[in-house]
Amino acid sequence: MLNVFLLRHGQTAWNADNNRYCGRTDIPLTEKGIQQAGIVRDQLKGTSFVGVYSSPLERAFVTAGIAAGKPVIKDNRLIEADFGAWERKTKEEFIAAAPQLWHNWMDDPAAHRAGGTGETGLEIVTRVDDFFRELLQRHASGNVLVAAHNGVNRLYLAYRLGMPLKNYRMLVQDNATVTVFTLSDHNDFTLQHLNSKF
Repeated sequence: MLNVFLLRHGQTAWNADNNRYCGRTDIPLTEKGIQQAGIVRDQLKGTSFVGVYSSPLERAFVTAGIAAGKPVIKDNRLIEADFGAWERKTKEEFIAAAPQLWHNWMDDPAAHRAGGTGETGLEIVTRVDDFFRELLQRHASGNVLVAAHNGVNRLYLAYRLGMPLKNYRMLVQDNATVTVFTLSDHNDFTLQHLNSKF
């Protein structure tokens, strides 16, 4: 059985700015975000990881490196969602500009593109699921740390829990918190901890 420690990156300036949407824009952690990653490292002290993986974006890669204290393998399939026209804007700003886009996404993100031109929810969960299926083939057992992002993490969790993707926002993963789940030989999924600080 493989134990996955799914980590959301630490705080960025856009997280602190009314949760401004940051998909593919590669911005660094704030000083608070770096401190948060150090707290995760302390919380996971004593946990041995057979592998550490992250999104290619700096905020996730740096968080993973600090938290695990060992080399990190970047994987493009873990990159944050492409938010299209919502990138760099707060939810209030982009809903005011084009409310129908948000309505479509909230009604059925699996079929609609984020921000009108970004990824669909189905495209996101397909690439993330592909990563985890390959990960299970690489590591049949042990602990792995995977650092990624709020959007992709919650969509993937909703998918694996059998929820309609439109319910992904019912799941919470704060900056620098860990969600733990197990994957079995047959890719069976069991959620152990959600949004945890150990």
